[in-house]
Amino acid sequence: MKNKLTYIIDDDKLTVKLMTILISKNKFCEEIKSFYNAENALELLKQNSNNEGLLPDAILLDINMPIMDGWQFLDEFIHLSLKKKISVFIMTSSIDPADIEKAKEYTVVKNYIEKPITSLKLDSLCKLIEAL
Repeated sequence: MKNKLTYIIDDDKLTVKLMTILISKNKFCEEIKSFYNAENALELLKQNSNNEGLLPDAILLDINMPIMDGWQFLDEFIHLSLKKKISVFIMTSSIDPADIEKAKEYTVVKNYIEKPITSLKLDSLCKLIEAL
């Protein structure tokens, strides 16, 4: 399995807990770091930008969050100079077509997944990451 570290960025603690359980059961990755605030995740990415081993392989990102939403996170993320390609997967309860279209504007966003996250959705994520 290539996917070692995954960041979950979601302000909903229950969602993070459920996703963590599901990810662990599916052996999606070896380690999960959870962030309830996108700014904290961005700070850690900046700190570790030159250390490939500390950077995640995938980021599971919620759009609707206080302080910094998923779009603001992406706007900053794409300007980071990271030593590694990181796949971002938007995971949201938004089914707004405008959000789905907006996600396509970011080349780092590999997929737009509607909550709730299921084992089946995780399996397809694994395949996507392995194909990259």
